[in-house]
Amino acid sequence: MALIPTAQKGVVMKLSATLSALVLAFTTFTCQAADPIVIKFSHVVAPDTPKGRAADHFKKLAEERTRGRVKVEVYPNSQLYKDREEMEALQIGAVQMLAPSLAKFGPLGVRSFELFDLPYIFPNKETLYRVMDGDIGRKLFSLLDPKGITGLAFWDNGFKQMSANRPLHSVEDFKGLKLRIQSSKVLEAQMKALGANPQVMAFSEVYSALQQGVVDGTENPMSNLYTQKMHEVQRHLTISDHGYLGYAVIVNKKFWDDLPNDVRAILNKAMEETTVFERNIAQKDNDDALAKVRAAGTTHIYVLPFKDRVVWQQTMLSVHKEFEEKIGRDMIQAVYLTAAEVEREKASQPNAPARKTKPGPVKP
Repeated sequence: MALIPTAQKGVVMKLSATLSALVLAFTTFTCQAADPIVIKFSHVVAPDTPKGRAADHFKKLAEERTRGRVKVEVYPNSQLYKDREEMEALQIGAVQMLAPSLAKFGPLGVRSFELFDLPYIFPNKETLYRVMDGDIGRKLFSLLDPKGITGLAFWDNGFKQMSANRPLHSVEDFKGLKLRIQSSKVLEAQMKALGANPQVMAFSEVYSALQQGVVDGTENPMSNLYTQKMHEVQRHLTISDHGYLGYAVIVNKKFWDDLPNDVRAILNKAMEETTVFERNIAQKDNDDALAKVRAAGTTHIYVLPFKDRVVWQQTMLSVHKEFEEKIGRDMIQAVYLTAAEVEREKASQPNAPARKTKPGPVKP
């Protein structure tokens, strides 16, 4: 057996050590590369609401199209955080993605988002989507950057209805009622204008508060009211379409900016498609929820006539003026102009209806 000279032994040992180090490095890199990018997507509503279904739809698209490079973990029904906690959790990176209601941005210090809380400002979905997807929506998202948040999309949940344990037919019926609201100065002013006492409360606590009489009623799109079983503890429901509830899909800015460019592009496209999906199902889900509440027979449903909607609108008109400075007069005026533009376009179409059948935005 031939002996390897001492000098050559040293070279062989060095080569062996180098090869071992390369193998270890490659193995480590391979393992790291195999670890998916995790997106924790937290929200406070049930999985079978428009937002819940859209979150699951985004998860499916994101994971399929990144071929496993991204894993989306969806946490519904306040499993991780309640209303007041989730925004802070996003900012510190405890979660990466949220879809909070638009009222949540006022307490964050971005008061312009309370535009969406103004009563009777959106006469129809056409106006609403044009506002969300146009210059106003882009301006609103730009205001989130200094907060360490990036806005991705606006999701829809429909117009809100009033519920309580007594009929709500006229403005006088609200006097003295304790009504749950989200944390929004605009919604607080809205309820006070009606003569009610607004009570800020986390969404996850509303059912038990209604059941125990801590609050007398609340406002919600139908899909939220039905999936949270509020109709079981509310004897009266008024279809008023007085306000709007939507969501902004947002991400932690640093997390989003640090993503590989190709991954971020795929996720952006998945979010665009999910937004179309979400808006398509929102109205149907609300219509279906109303039918299910009607079928349950636990709640008397009253459709507010046009003449009474006008009275409600006029009663709450002062809220628009009150918040001009905080929300931005130019922004409010831009919504009025957008609504007027949509009305003109509708009126110019062949066989256009003579007049809309519900109040539009308050005139400037």
